[in-house]
Amino acid sequence: MIDVVWDMETGDPDDFLTLLLLLGHPQVNLKAVAVTPGTPDQVGVVRRALEWFGRDIPVGAHNLDHQPRSVREQGDPGEGRHGPRGVCVSSWHYKAYGDIPSSRDAAPGGEVLHAHCDESTTLVTGAPLKNLGAAMRLPNFRVGRLVVQGGFAGEGVVPPERQLDKFRGLVTCPTYNLNGDPRSAEAALVHPGIGVRRFVSKNVCHGVYYDAAMHTAVAAVKHRSPSLQRIWQGMEVYLDKSPEGKKFHDPLAACCAIDEAIGEWAEVELFRARGGWGSRPSPGSNTWIITGYDHDRFVRTLLAAGAEPSV
Repeated sequence: MIDVVWDMETGDPDDFLTLLLLLGHPQVNLKAVAVTPGTPDQVGVVRRALEWFGRDIPVGAHNLDHQPRSVREQGDPGEGRHGPRGVCVSSWHYKAYGDIPSSRDAAPGGEVLHAHCDESTTLVTGAPLKNLGAAMRLPNFRVGRLVVQGGFAGEGVVPPERQLDKFRGLVTCPTYNLNGDPRSAEAALVHPGIGVRRFVSKNVCHGVYYDAAMHTAVAAVKHRSPSLQRIWQGMEVYLDKSPEGKKFHDPLAACCAIDEAIGEWAEVELFRARGGWGSRPSPGSNTWIITGYDHDRFVRTLLAAGAEPSV
């Protein structure tokens, strides 16, 4: 079992699905959750997920005290693709899981990461690295392993025959989570308190989908697992609107944290150039980026949320 802290956002469904996965996976001890930018609506949906699993763990928010009043608190939620939405929370969350009240029950995100990360903890991030940036500015921040959904490996790292068509020949590419706070991303690349760095980059993530076949596989075992039941519930709503499926970025990153052998990794130096990010081979850097993955092993790790806890 691994100790995990999960840092997320809620503009896209797969961060919340990853939270559900981590809450119920038998190989994971989820110690804390942090959310960016930290609106009351975001804290509310995180708190609701913790209630479903009977968990009372710390929740951090990047900038809760300076967030606007929830539109749901005002009784005037905006409209999204699936109906009413919240501040930085997609309408899918409410369509899939019902009305969820907002909450301000959260501590500063950087302080939560600082308090609950240590040399034996894995920090998995699916959001801009604002909370990590705040944690690194506090004294003696330590984390054994950082697994980031983000970054890019292209020409010079990934062989041409394995490059996705949309990225073919590219050396750099914009990547949302790193560009959301590039200074914190650059600081994380050199911070002495971070042990191993692993980046689950978009050159692989963009080829990973939760589609009808995966939905069927989850349906077959969801009765064994609250995590898989809730994931199936959410994706039933999503696939009704988008039957072609959903890119599954953050669950892949979480599963790679659980089982690193899912990925094929290159040891690299990450760099930023003209608004994009790239990587170049750098033996000894202790910074790794994914160049390929084992789909069957990924699915097995995802579905293992329905297995008995390991001893």
